[in-house]
Amino acid sequence: MLIIAGLGNPGSKYANHRHNIGFMAVDEIARRHSFSPWKNKFSSLLCEGKLNGEKTLLLKPQTMMNLSGQAIGEAMRFYKLEADNILVLYDELDLAPAKTRFKTGGGAGGHNGIKSIISHIGKDFTRLRLGIGHPGHKAKVTSHVLGDFAKADQQWLEPLLQAIGENAGLLASGENSSFMNKLALAIQAEEKPVKKQSHIRQARPDIAKEKLPKSGPMADMLKKLFGSKE
Repeated sequence: MLIIAGLGNPGSKYANHRHNIGFMAVDEIARRHSFSPWKNKFSSLLCEGKLNGEKTLLLKPQTMMNLSGQAIGEAMRFYKLEADNILVLYDELDLAPAKTRFKTGGGAGGHNGIKSIISHIGKDFTRLRLGIGHPGHKAKVTSHVLGDFAKADQQWLEPLLQAIGENAGLLASGENSSFMNKLALAIQAEEKPVKKQSHIRQARPDIAKEKLPKSGPMADMLKKLFGSKE
């Protein structure tokens, strides 16, 4: 069994905060894979389903971010799981927007939700860090994290969340490298500019003047199509 926990703060006023990208990600997984309705359990919202045939619980702790470990610890102990059965999705200031990284073990990196989880279940759980970017100054961090995603952020946020949901089966089967490749391809596809079709006059720059008739009806027609070279 796998528990995938998304971190965030409960309540509608926090719903669109950058700090809640973990909630957003597990919501997309639940939607894409037709998980059960959310219910209250383990101080969390919980739903159940399967990813690649693996029984999976999705968890959204309702304890506020800084106490997330309490909820995850309750669920882990109830199902008699180890820390390596836990995957946590959360916001990461030190990654550029849309960038993602896996990490197992190590410290909290200043993230209070991760700090709480470490205090309850130890360090040996896997983390999927979802980049939200840094505002550039320490004094702006709180307002950045506890602020809504900007309209411009939707250009990368929506395809990222969709790719996480669509490819969540790879998480259950431990194919983390393939999962990361899928996310990268989804973001690149969204960022790739659409090439505009060249004007017909630009499409034939190689027509040599000596091959064109100098006068007559054909010459007049070609001048209308491609412009006069005179």
